[in-house]
Amino acid sequence: MNSFGQHLKTWRGTRHMSQLQLAVEAEVSSRHISFLETGRAQPSREMILHLCAILNIPPERANDLLEAAGFVAQYRRSSLSEGHMASVQQAMALLLEKHDPYPALVMDRLWRLVSLNKSATKLLDVAGLREGDSLLDWTTDTDVAAQVIENWAEVGYHTLIRLRTESRALGGLPELDRAADHLAQDPVIAGFRPTPSLSPVITTIYRAGDLRLPLMSTYANFGGAEDLAISDLKIELMFPATPEAAALLKSL
Repeated sequence: MNSFGQHLKTWRGTRHMSQLQLAVEAEVSSRHISFLETGRAQPSREMILHLCAILNIPPERANDLLEAAGFVAQYRRSSLSEGHMASVQQAMALLLEKHDPYPALVMDRLWRLVSLNKSATKLLDVAGLREGDSLLDWTTDTDVAAQVIENWAEVGYHTLIRLRTESRALGGLPELDRAADHLAQDPVIAGFRPTPSLSPVITTIYRAGDLRLPLMSTYANFGGAEDLAISDLKIELMFPATPEAAALLKSL
């Protein structure tokens, strides 16, 4: 099996698709998919990108398939400070600024804090976190996390699931897998058992002295990202989970 064929077979397995299912989606024969995986047929650049779209392969890994088949990579990785990224920087800054007084932040695929609004800066300062720090490092320091997050067992459990889900979607990231394995060893998280709840979402309850702040989060990505620097980014927008939390954030 050639390098491209191995990549294709691995991703097909990751997405739990048979050769026949992939062939139907790609509008080719299952025999052709088989030949691509064994190296008996060589894919065109267009076919590779077509298969990547069907298998929902992230851009960076799509580059791997292209290069394995002898083609130039499709997606480049820029620096956010480059001139052609100004519109992206402006969009992020506007979104974060307009979300104040509620916390909002931008992080990369390894959970490094890329940008924070004023409210998020104040909130994360309580946890000893600054722009440029990694939430992975902080989250896996479970003793510290448990001191700041009141419902750590629940939040840690769902963080573990999220890490594994994100890693699987990206074809496996060692950094995310190591963090998930570390959380799985925390006896507090290992002993947590989800129970039916009337709450529509999981809230994270931050504690600092007498301050108690329950927040819920939603996540956003840039649609149609053609640059790896953008496709990596996730924007977390936090909202107060109670009227008291809303009043507290507004007062700050």
